[in-house]
Amino acid sequence: MKIEKIIGREVLDSRGNPTVEVDVILESGARGRASVPSGASTGENEALELRDGDKSRYMGKGVTKAVANVNGPIAQALVGMSALDQIRIDETMLALDGTETKSNLGANAILGVSLAVAKAAADYLDLPLYKYIGGCNSYVLPVPMMNIINGGAHSDAPICFQEFMIRPIGACCFKEGIRMGTEVFHNLK
Repeated sequence: MKIEKIIGREVLDSRGNPTVEVDVILESGARGRASVPSGASTGENEALELRDGDKSRYMGKGVTKAVANVNGPIAQALVGMSALDQIRIDETMLALDGTETKSNLGANAILGVSLAVAKAAADYLDLPLYKYIGGCNSYVLPVPMMNIINGGAHSDAPICFQEFMIRPIGACCFKEGIRMGTEVFHNLK
């Protein structure tokens, strides 16, 4: 099923920082939406987000350049391609960017489009995303991972670890896993 339209926009993440959100619409009407929030710290080998640097908007953290890349060169390259060929979609964007760090188009633009395409393809096939990505032998639902204690360089806590995370294994469903993790977090406060 061919990609008919790709729409990028700037939205705010859970920390109130701008991030990229992308809608991908297929010829069938199937659609996928993805947003790409960022962490508080960036490792030296991580792909680079494209931020505007305009201090008069969101203290330089705006993502209008990345959004323009989604709506411009990325959309021009991908519209008309099959959403069911994820490898070709991703390779096309990587070639279009041309850098190891994804600094031309922005990792935030590339990842947003990639995930939105995968969600649109899953919608088209009427499959949950985990089954679409994992294949027909995917028997395990995803389990949320949650950061419950912060440490390291971005914390006031005297803990040398960056973060402690938990996975609520044994939850009957994703929603129950979220509840379990949230209760652990609030009990540790």
